Amino acid sequence: MGKRDELIAKYADDLKNKCGMTPDMALLTKVTIGCGPSIYDADAATVAAGQASELETVKTNFLVKKLGLKDGPQLMDAINSVIETYGKSERNKYRAVVYYMLVKHFGKEAAYK
Repeated sequence: MGKRDELIAKYADDLKNKCGMTPDMALLTKVTIGCGPSIYDADAATVAAGQASELETVKTNFLVKKLGLKDGPQLMDAINSVIETYGKSERNKYRAVVYYMLVKHFGKEAAYK
């Protein structure tokens, strides 16, 4: 099993055990691949949910640019909802897991077809 496969398995485990959802493995794999090399960097692989600038980056670079959503307060509401689902006390919020939940939230699976 390669490093990426190990990470995908870890993300799936987080979705099941920390977020209470059954992951769509094909979509999770595509979202993970879409994150690029950042998944291998300890700092870039996680979302610093306590930093407003980090959440702004997720909104701008992922929701607006990647998913093509219109900017507005609903985007930050969705990000906060996902962070809440993941668990505010959870120290490592993996970027791929956060992105996966945002894709599901907005029904934007088609962005990864």
